[in-house]
Amino acid sequence: MKLDNLPEEIRELVEKSSKGESESGGRIGSGGYTAEDPSVFHDVLIGLSLQKNILLKGPTGSGKTKLAESVSHTFNQPMYSINCSIDLDTEAMLGFKTIEQVDGKSSITFVEGPVIQAMKKGHILYIDEINMAKPETLPILNGVLDYRRTITNPFTNEVITAAEGFKVVAAINEGYIGTVPLNEALKNRFIVIDVPYIKGDTLKSVLTAQSALKDERMIDQFVALSADLFTQVQNGQVSEEAASIRALLDTCDLAIYMPPKRAIQRGIIDKLEDDREKSAVKNIADTIFE
Repeated sequence: MKLDNLPEEIRELVEKSSKGESESGGRIGSGGYTAEDPSVFHDVLIGLSLQKNILLKGPTGSGKTKLAESVSHTFNQPMYSINCSIDLDTEAMLGFKTIEQVDGKSSITFVEGPVIQAMKKGHILYIDEINMAKPETLPILNGVLDYRRTITNPFTNEVITAAEGFKVVAAINEGYIGTVPLNEALKNRFIVIDVPYIKGDTLKSVLTAQSALKDERMIDQFVALSADLFTQVQNGQVSEEAASIRALLDTCDLAIYMPPKRAIQRGIIDKLEDDREKSAVKNIADTIFE
């Protein structure tokens, strides 16, 4: 665990709530989350150490998934992920039955999904874009998310109680097409933490560390681009997608091998649907990258 940079009281909490040696399965995150305000990450660690479920709320590309991976890295616990969509069903969360050949005979076996695997092994469950799922799909998790930490598998009738160390992190993008407000019963099961955009010197350090681009002058220009895009987002002139840090990292990598304005075209502009938004981003890029 990388605990050296944590305050002592938080480090002690993390050490107490970490499971120790991890069983096989899942994947331990790579870490690397950076924020201007360290309290964002610290508060997530405190909440999870106290067995609270954490809901990360913030714009697309603000680093919510990177934060979740850093949680996995800090606790040294594998993370199982659910990527929510309108098509998410119980099988995608809990698992499914299948037919296997054993000693030449067919037998029905149950393949455990991410929820059950994380619960049984005491690992981390990450639910991405939780408000993309249909509201009727999620109530099956109510018992998992409250003090009971249990679920009855509807496919096998097995009652599963989460092992020590089990933690839940979810992420939400509010106001997007296809999203629905979380009902109060579900939202009340979480501690909600806002994850803001990364800006300024913090963004520069992220681009330097996580992109292949090493030209400091060009990195400064991309930081300026991000700042202008963020202002446009605040003014309602472009969507949050245009200011995604994930897209900016991709663009920095492309800029090593092509002119920066073409990299912006491929990494940011071509992802947008609205022609006015495309023009707005292009105008900013033309100003910064002459």
